[in-house]
Formats: sequence, C-alpha cells, structure tokens
Amino acid sequence: MSSMKFLRQAARSARTFSTTSVARKDLVQDIYVKELKAYKPPAIAKDAHVGVVKNFSLPAVPKPPTLPVDLAAELTAYDATEPTKAEAEVTSSSVHAGEDVGKGADAFLGFLEADVKQAEVHH
Repeated sequence: MSSMKFLRQAARSARTFSTTSVARKDLVQDIYVKELKAYKPPAIAKDAHVGVVKNFSLPAVPKPPTLPVDLAAELTAYDATEPTKAEAEVTSSSVHAGEDVGKGADAFLGFLEADVKQAEVHH
C-alpha cells in the first residue's frame, strides 16, 4: 500500500509542476548592468601623452642613385675577372641520407629529366 501512496504523491507532484514562462530576472545580470551604467571613466589629463608619445620628425631625404663616371672601364674590368666557384660543404644528415648531395646543377637537372618508374598496379 505504501507504494500506491508514493505513486499517487508522485503523480500529484508531477501535475503541479508548471511550465509557464514566468519572467524571472537574473539578479547577477541586473547588478552587472547597473554597475556598467553607473561606471564613469576617470578624466584624462590633457598632457597625459607627454611622456608616452614621441614627437614626429620627417626622415632624411634619400640620395638619388648615381652612375659611375667611368662605366665602360668598370664593365671591362668586370668582364675580365674570372668567376670563382664556391665549394659547397658536403654534410651527411638524416634528411639527405641516401641522396646525391653536392653533385651540382647538372646532376640535379639530369635527375629531374630521368624517367619516373611507374609502380605496377596489381588488379
């Protein structure tokens, strides 16, 4: 019998539960909005920027490029010099392991032009 009483009480409490939308106000939100509206920022002094901002000064005017006086002599001296070839240091690292490093541009171009082996497709 006690279980019947419990079921009846549960049914009554379930019926008394109301789902009407009563406009309840959030107290924390109301206090927050009230404080935001009441906030007055402190007055900023007119000379507050004096130590913070630098005075603007225009940069120096750049000089226009000038051509050398004896351009022909400099070009012939440049043509007469023999170019130097920089030797690249060959270091073995895990990234280049198994690759031909330091062979030069011709070896690289030959590698690029080589035929790529197609992987056989097994059906």
